[in-house]
Amino acid sequence: MPRNRRPQDREEKRAEIVDAATALFVDAGFDGTPLSRIAQSAGVTPNTIYWYFSDKDELLVAALTEITATALTRFAGLEVTSPQERLTWVVTELERYHRLVDTVHARAAVSIPIDEWHNGFHAMADALVAEELRRVGVAEERIAARTKVVVFAVEGMLTHPQSAAEKAAIVDALFD
Repeated sequence: MPRNRRPQDREEKRAEIVDAATALFVDAGFDGTPLSRIAQSAGVTPNTIYWYFSDKDELLVAALTEITATALTRFAGLEVTSPQERLTWVVTELERYHRLVDTVHARAAVSIPIDEWHNGFHAMADALVAEELRRVGVAEERIAARTKVVVFAVEGMLTHPQSAAEKAAIVDALFD
């Protein structure tokens, strides 16, 4: 049952719903999380969610956007300087969200908002990888192809879990 609370700012309530959805999506997966459970966790009625989001896909995009913004902030503050350490951090970070990675890839074909988010995420990831490759001196004419190789390798490591040693070997090979 929704809890009685003081009147709340719309953005504050939206953030509470996104936080509840994020935690549940990470723990139980997108398909294993009904809107009623998100509503219960956020302390609202299921209909209240529709005041903020048109559907569950839009709520997932909001959760993914928040996760990405938080991760980018943490990435920017990393003390590690080698591209290998930075890429290993990214893979480790994304592994926490493996259920959402799988969901995005599955739903991008059937959901316009998720497909748009996915395309934007890849554009941002490609730009970050290209920047790292430039930092280590990869020739400009090779940046586009090497960027794709790195992104494909990361997606492969997320889809097919590797041991820490295997991940380290893959990441080192990407920057040889």
